[in-house]
Amino acid sequence: MKTIIIIPSRLSATRLPGKPLLKINGLSVISHVFKKAEEANIGEVFVATEDKEIVEDVKSNGGQIILTTKKHKTGTDRINEALEKIDSSSVDFVMNLQGDEPLMNIDDIKNLNNQMIKNNNELGTLACKILDKGFFENQNIVKVITKESLNVSNFPEVTNFTRKISQRSENTYHHLGIYCYKKEILKKFASLGQSQNEIKNSLEQLRAIDNNIRIKVALAKESSIGVDTEEDFVAIKKIMEYKQK
Repeated sequence: MKTIIIIPSRLSATRLPGKPLLKINGLSVISHVFKKAEEANIGEVFVATEDKEIVEDVKSNGGQIILTTKKHKTGTDRINEALEKIDSSSVDFVMNLQGDEPLMNIDDIKNLNNQMIKNNNELGTLACKILDKGFFENQNIVKVITKESLNVSNFPEVTNFTRKISQRSENTYHHLGIYCYKKEILKKFASLGQSQNEIKNSLEQLRAIDNNIRIKVALAKESSIGVDTEEDFVAIKKIMEYKQK
């Protein structure tokens, strides 16, 4: 079974424009992410982008680029176009790694890939346990609800994703923005168009649930902070600079 990783990235993020090219330890956020993906060693790694500045940055740091159009509403639609632009005849699974999460744990990436291959599932993602009660009220943090309790060895099915949750409920976890698609499921997903649920909640994974695509979840070792705001960037920069000392 062959997996490739495609990392969608663009400069025009609404909350923190230009974030892929912000520097930490002399390297851009997007280049940190693709190097982390390469370290996972599960398959070829590509960055899919519409921006020439990202192309130049990633190429200068030794990464592979696929240039896409500017029409995409979601990262998954962008990686589907990228997949169409390369020879994917021998590819079985496509992993969508977020371009703004330079702290993603390599073992978690490997674990998701292993679970997808072992179970030959349509679509898989990661979640971790919620230890901070504030996460339940924070609508910037996406929660995932599973049919069974999540542990290190199982791969339960998702029942829902939500931003809003009034209280701690059973089998609710912090969702991490990483997906692994069976290749034909990725193509199906991109052909469906956005669902009302997806648009209303700004959660592209709801498109899969609304169209009866089964999503399963593997337990992540640790939470990964994404660079969504200036505050996030400062926090991640401090962590990564401290680690390098």
